[in-house]
Amino acid sequence: MNSPTREQASSIFDKVVETCEKKLYDPKLNGVDWRRIAETRRERILAAADEAELEREFNDLMRELRVSHAGFYHERRPRAAGKMAISATLFKAHDDGRDCWVFQDVHPGGAAFKAGIVPGDVLLRVGESDIVPPELPLFPLGEATPVDICRRDGSRERLIVTVPKSKTKKRPLIELQPVSFVKEGSVGWLKVCMFPGAIGIDVAREIDRAIESLNCERLIIDLRGNTGGGIGCLRLMSYLTEARVPVGYSVTRRRAEGTFSKEDLPVFDHIPSKKIGLLGLALKFIGRDQSVAIATEGLGKQRFHGKVVVLVNEHSASSCEMVAAFASENRLARIVGSPTPGRLLGGHSFRVGHGYRIAIPVAAYFTWNGTFLEGKGVAPDVEEPFCVTAIRSGTDAQLQRAMDVAKML
Repeated sequence: MNSPTREQASSIFDKVVETCEKKLYDPKLNGVDWRRIAETRRERILAAADEAELEREFNDLMRELRVSHAGFYHERRPRAAGKMAISATLFKAHDDGRDCWVFQDVHPGGAAFKAGIVPGDVLLRVGESDIVPPELPLFPLGEATPVDICRRDGSRERLIVTVPKSKTKKRPLIELQPVSFVKEGSVGWLKVCMFPGAIGIDVAREIDRAIESLNCERLIIDLRGNTGGGIGCLRLMSYLTEARVPVGYSVTRRRAEGTFSKEDLPVFDHIPSKKIGLLGLALKFIGRDQSVAIATEGLGKQRFHGKVVVLVNEHSASSCEMVAAFASENRLARIVGSPTPGRLLGGHSFRVGHGYRIAIPVAAYFTWNGTFLEGKGVAPDVEEPFCVTAIRSGTDAQLQRAMDVAKML
């Protein structure tokens, strides 16, 4: 791929600025003087020496919008993938006299898990590069990358992390086990690592099987490290209450610029059991924008109602924050862990010329009570920060706290 000429870069720049002005979910552009900021960066962007610098400069500009789900990239260029692609999260810590990254959430079935990485391992090198905060590791798509780590016992080891190559070339192919569960006495532990799929038929089915198998009196829903996904989270929220209860609503730019009533929005309140059911959804929502209300499915009474803990951390984003906020507002569960990051906007990508795209949020999400979570997140009822010392000694302090809270309910 050849580097864009100055004239092409100028055309891309104009399209980026115009698209953000017209398509960003907020007509007020999040209070940012976008046109002025863009113009102050124009010359730096047009003077970019190569594709990498061009992307870096444009992404720096996109960050000025101060919103999540925003970025600039080339649709045909394989991109290096970070912690999300290896299905693991990292925690900045101070160890052996220096800042370092400690593996925090390592999801079953993911690239880090398959390589043998466990929570508490310290990341030392990726390939031939030492990785020290704030620099984040990058893993080339479709390649096996050597990774040096320090184990809990202080020993050093080289592992190989293989990230699958994306079939669509737009994002990493994330492979993991979305749902896992175990029962300890009267307490069931349900771990949901991701909500794959736009509608989430498969993950909803896995959640059903887990709930049936657990058959528990108390339930811990562990969403730590879950960066979100599709609306499959509705099945999880539906298990928190027997009735059909409004959850929240999303509003597009077009709706925000006019007048609307949340009660009049089309309602998504059921995940089909089979893919043939998607036809009914298509007929219901076809021709409409992304403004939609969400309500639970009315799955009936569960043994664990009133005795639920939702476990979250600073990586529990997007769909997870819908779950945590719904549980908190309706007093359906106790929230334990660390505050969530506040990244809950509906995104979309737009072509801006010469193979480049921008991703920007086009719909804002509000809880049914009108709370806007972007940039705020959900605060836990019981705060229990991630403890590096504990995890490196083999103790999951956050999960233990959640267990203690569940047993008191």
